[in-house]
Amino acid sequence: MARGRDRLIREAASRGKYAPLYRCLSTKTGSRWQVSFRELEAILGFALPDSARLYRPWWSNQKRDAGHSHALAWQAAGWKTREVHLEEEVLVFTRADDKPSGTTPGSAPPVSGETFDLDAFWPAISGGAWPAGFTVNRRQIYDDQGRLTGGPQDDSAGEG
Repeated sequence: MARGRDRLIREAASRGKYAPLYRCLSTKTGSRWQVSFRELEAILGFALPDSARLYRPWWSNQKRDAGHSHALAWQAAGWKTREVHLEEEVLVFTRADDKPSGTTPGSAPPVSGETFDLDAFWPAISGGAWPAGFTVNRRQIYDDQGRLTGGPQDDSAGEG
């Protein structure tokens, strides 16, 4: 049954809007591919949506059998996003079969206890170095109900 579903997913990816990306990744060798947004647009034959340039979650890997057509294209081809650099408009794909054992390309990672591989869902980013002397504590980020306040620059955070 799973094989039939995998075949249907690959067929859908090969016919969809992002089929050129699926075909490109299906023929790639190696375990890592760094590509610029411009190069991706040349492969696709159309411009990426603004949300791909503005929102990192657009590039997130999806759970098996769920998600968006663009993520379906790379995951059905056996790849996952690993790094997204929105400012530089560069993306790194890695082979999905580099996952822990017990998973298949495009599937959610196994959960054991309270730990799991967040990189399987959210691509890693380089945050750069912390500024010299920068400190932050929980009270500066969250209020008493655990809601995000805005960080250390928010003068009202941590008072009370």
